Amino acid sequence: MMITRKAMHRRTVLRGAGATIALPLLEAMGSSAIAVEAATASRKRLQVIYTPNGMVMNDFFPKETGAGYTMSPILKPLEAYRDRFAVVSGLDHVQAEALGDGAGDHARCCGTFLTGVHVKKTDGAGISNGVSMDQIVAKQFAEITQIPSLELGLESPSLVGSCDSGYSCAYTNTISWSGEASPLPVTTNPREVFERLFGENDMADAKSRLMELKRQASILDLVSQDAKRLSVSLGSDDKKKVDEYMTSIRDLERGIQKLEQRGAVAMPTYARPAGIPENFQEYARMMIDLQILAMQADLTRVGTFMIGREGSNNSYPEINVADAHHPISHHGNDPEKLAKLSKINTLHMEQVAYYLKRMSETKEGEGSLLDSTIFLAGAGLADPNEHNHRNLPLIVGGGGIKGNRHFNAKDVPMTNLMLSMMDELNVKVEKLGDSTGRLSGLI
Repeated sequence: MMITRKAMHRRTVLRGAGATIALPLLEAMGSSAIAVEAATASRKRLQVIYTPNGMVMNDFFPKETGAGYTMSPILKPLEAYRDRFAVVSGLDHVQAEALGDGAGDHARCCGTFLTGVHVKKTDGAGISNGVSMDQIVAKQFAEITQIPSLELGLESPSLVGSCDSGYSCAYTNTISWSGEASPLPVTTNPREVFERLFGENDMADAKSRLMELKRQASILDLVSQDAKRLSVSLGSDDKKKVDEYMTSIRDLERGIQKLEQRGAVAMPTYARPAGIPENFQEYARMMIDLQILAMQADLTRVGTFMIGREGSNNSYPEINVADAHHPISHHGNDPEKLAKLSKINTLHMEQVAYYLKRMSETKEGEGSLLDSTIFLAGAGLADPNEHNHRNLPLIVGGGGIKGNRHFNAKDVPMTNLMLSMMDELNVKVEKLGDSTGRLSGLI
């Protein structure tokens, strides 16, 4: 269908007192449907999902390699999307090993995860790492989007000081580094994420913005008339896109308000995950939905999501695991601890499955967000009982990745995979950390 009326500018937004809401790509933003498809097809995105404290390796990796493998217990939640990702074994992070520095594997594995650099052991000033893969990509995409990257997580960062055997908390608080001494903070409050995406940018501080948003019953009340005026000039398909997008925003706003209201109520006495909601899955999915909205509106094309901080002591009463995660991960091959750890690992992979569900059902042009997004998900440790940094439990998919197979990389640096991922994103880098080349055969 050709669009003959004047094209709408890509930067068109809905505006209200104290809020602007960016729109997803509409047909009316191009001179023709062909132009819209071309603009959509050119998009490339990167998402990284990090799970803490390693995995039960026998329950993560499939027994068979190649296509048509039998889905393992931890990966079972991803069954419906097996054509969209590959399980990759044989990837190592040698630079996360001690290399003469003694204890501190949790800090090193987290700091090294996207850099491939051996981090400096210090609990104060003088932290040192490399630039992470996501930030290399974000730097190239920065001129395209309003927000270079989103760093989200489900556990608040620790205070300054040592978090693991003499290593700064900076190494376990984030997986994103924009410079050797520049760890990027992870946002854990859904309200703060929502404000960054859709709130007013020119107010004095975050506290003032929060007070303003609490005063408003809903952001949509401020922009509804604007949306109605806009709809007059849109075709039926564009009207449907705007309606669906605005409904998603309204649902998130209501959900965040409900969670804030719950905060005034006395919480149960049992241990619960860190964060605002009392339910881990509800919290995780709200943060994922915010990340999806940011991509749908093309506010950013790069994101990281830490399901937990490395060394996490969260417990998960909703799956009948009242023990803290980190002590369970030192399982000593105890069957009861292994069973509990496997349940936690599976719960975390259920959130990855929700990520894929949301990306695959969010339409963009003739495809979906998943078609234009390369994602990496997994842990920075293999067997946590041994603090092993070889054969990391990882999956990679989306974009041009060949799915439905277990690919054995056979003892190569994980950074080789990241170089290949960046190639697919049209971000050309010769070397990353300890890389020795590209990982061929996945794309």
